[in-house]
Amino acid sequence: MEAKALEFFIACVFAAGFGIAIAAFGCGIAQGLGLRAAVEGIARNPESSGKVTVTMLIGLALIESLCIYALVVALILIFAHPQAAAIAKLFMK
Repeated sequence: MEAKALEFFIACVFAAGFGIAIAAFGCGIAQGLGLRAAVEGIARNPESSGKVTVTMLIGLALIESLCIYALVVALILIFAHPQAAAIAKLFMK
């Protein structure tokens, strides 16, 4: 039973790590593309800088929230699972 619990924990840690890596990579690319588009829009029409900046900041916050959701799911995978007691016993030995 303890070996199965440890295998499950290792799988959860790897899934959490890969999930955060993919989320951070995707969010970083999306934020870069959004920032580039906002700067190009402001360069073409400087009078619209206020509206573009506000919209860009809201968009960046929404993109960043996706990465935070991935972090929450990763933390749930690592710390809240059915075999937590068996894994805690393994680490206490």
